[in-house]
Amino acid sequence: MADTFDILNGSAEDVAPRLLGCYLVREMRGHTLVAKIVETEAYDQTDVASHSYKGETPRTKVMFGGPGHLYVYFTYGMHYCCNVVVGPPGHGAAVLIRAVEPLEGEDAMSANRHGIASEQLTNGPAKLCYALGIDKNMSGHDLHKPPLQLIINAPVPHTSITQTTRVGISRGKEMPWRFYLKGNKYVSRPL
Repeated sequence: MADTFDILNGSAEDVAPRLLGCYLVREMRGHTLVAKIVETEAYDQTDVASHSYKGETPRTKVMFGGPGHLYVYFTYGMHYCCNVVVGPPGHGAAVLIRAVEPLEGEDAMSANRHGIASEQLTNGPAKLCYALGIDKNMSGHDLHKPPLQLIINAPVPHTSITQTTRVGISRGKEMPWRFYLKGNKYVSRPL
C-alpha cells in the first residue's frame, strides 16, 4: 500500500477525492472481487443531507464510531448503499461510494447482478452493492479485514478528478462534494 488508513482521519470533503483510485476487495463464495473506486460523495454531520445531521441514532451509530468502518443503509425500500466512515470517533461523517470499476471477478459481479455487464454493472451506489454482495449485515464491518477490505493506493492527480455537486438528494444539493475520475465509463452521472 502506498498509504495507510490514516487518511481516513480527515474530513469527509478531504477524504472523498482521496478514495478515488483505491480498491475494494471482496471475498465471496470462493471468488476474489476487486473494484477501483471511481466516484464518491462526502457527507458530514454539519450537512443537512447527511444521515448524521440530527445526531447519533441506532441507524447512524456506525458513522460516529470512528474511521475505517463500513456504513450501509437501505434506501427506497429496495437498495443498499455503502459508505466509508471517516473523521474522528464521535463525529458523524462518511464517504458514499457512488461507483466502482471492476478489475477482477467481473463475471462473479455480473452473476450477482443477474447477468448485467459492462458499465451498467457498477455505475451507481446500489448497483455496486449488488455486484459486491454488500448488504445491511456488513454495516459496521472493519475495512481492514476480509471479507471486504479497503486498499489505499497512491493519490490520483488532482487534474484527473472532477469535482461537482452531489446528485440523487433533495437537500444540500448545492454542496460541491461529489468527486469522480474524469473520463471513466463507470461514473454514474458524468457532466
